[in-house]
Amino acid sequence: MLLNYLSRPNVRRHGVHIHGEAVAQGEHTLYMIIESSDEDRVRAFMRPFAEAGAVDVYPASTCVRVVASGGCAASMPIVDEPVPALDPEDACQHAIDAGLVVHRAHPLNCETSVPALIGGLVMPNSHFYVRNHFQIPRLDPSTWRLGVGGLVDRPLSLSLRDLSHMRSETRVVTLECAGNGRSLLQPPVDGEKWHLGAVSTAEWTGVPLAEVLDRAGIKSEAREVLFRGADAGKLPGGTETASFERSLTLDDAREAGALLAYAMNGESLPIQHGYPLRVIVPGWYAVTSVKWLTEIEVIGYPFNGHFQTGAYFYEWQCSGRVVREPVTLQRVRALITEPGAGETVDGGDLAIRGVAWSGAAQIARVEVRVGGGAWQEARLVGERKRHSWQWWELITRIEQVGTTTVRARATDLAGRTQPDSPEWNRLGYGNNVVQEVQVHVR
Repeated sequence: MLLNYLSRPNVRRHGVHIHGEAVAQGEHTLYMIIESSDEDRVRAFMRPFAEAGAVDVYPASTCVRVVASGGCAASMPIVDEPVPALDPEDACQHAIDAGLVVHRAHPLNCETSVPALIGGLVMPNSHFYVRNHFQIPRLDPSTWRLGVGGLVDRPLSLSLRDLSHMRSETRVVTLECAGNGRSLLQPPVDGEKWHLGAVSTAEWTGVPLAEVLDRAGIKSEAREVLFRGADAGKLPGGTETASFERSLTLDDAREAGALLAYAMNGESLPIQHGYPLRVIVPGWYAVTSVKWLTEIEVIGYPFNGHFQTGAYFYEWQCSGRVVREPVTLQRVRALITEPGAGETVDGGDLAIRGVAWSGAAQIARVEVRVGGGAWQEARLVGERKRHSWQWWELITRIEQVGTTTVRARATDLAGRTQPDSPEWNRLGYGNNVVQEVQVHVR
């Protein structure tokens, strides 16, 4: 009787739609996914089953809604932002569809999977890691303007069209979150538990920051350049709304070759990466590459906003006192992309490949160690790049069957080398310890 009751014509008469059903093997339990306009209609449809046994009805949810809300029983967050923002579920679904590893959906934070790093010089836009502190703002390009003010002779209000008519440059730049590798620190620290995929490389096109500053004219008392994004919200424990803001000294801004980018890999900036305009600061950790840029203010004092002095600094205990240093240039690092962690490989010749980068200088060498053997120098693939990652490879031979460890360390032309043990700091920044990958040899 119940099987006949589940016939499609009968189901339609009750105004419900069954998306799937299953019987658990070895159990007298039937599971169904039912769509209907309301729960009462579902319960009415299930009355014959209630006569035969117990019926439980649970509200269904998409996988992405569960992730975005923080759990099956949690409600979706209310997006209460100073500017219109993307729906958290839509933003999270886009990241999941792209194969990103989602750490948090509100705000959206997700890293690139290591297998996705294998391939060309740049990372496709959809696979580029995403780091946010607030919701993703939706800005109207027809009304958006970049304001340039403060200690300048000629305040500016630039549209996207204005910027597109200025001298442009295209640069290949690697961006890395300062917290990349935080999950490897012991004891654990607060913050996003990034593994090693909070790094990606893209080709950025835009107007050199120096071009805009020169057009505005910098006054003699100016000291720093403050970048203000449209993303804003309440800080933890705070009640007032704060914008995402970072500054660079005038010297750092010019020496780094900062770019006001409106294109990424030959396309308009994706919204999750700062559309319509973002800052790109080559060599620096990506916190300085402010997204959704709306204002540049030239100031005559050291900026002390939350994301400048309240976060993004190294902090240690040294001789009984607290020592702090700001997060600036990317630390040197090599990342193994092949073989993957836990992969089973055949004995004999083994290809070990990866990427390396540094904010201080070009990569000088990458060395690889298999098991307890000696360090072997890998071959650098392609020309050395100043601000983008360097591919490398080593073909070596492994004879002994069993589990072994592959390690890789990089050294840059400034003489900086990765440490053998993590340099713990309270906020978990800049962990560039030598990477270890275990492989099984058969």
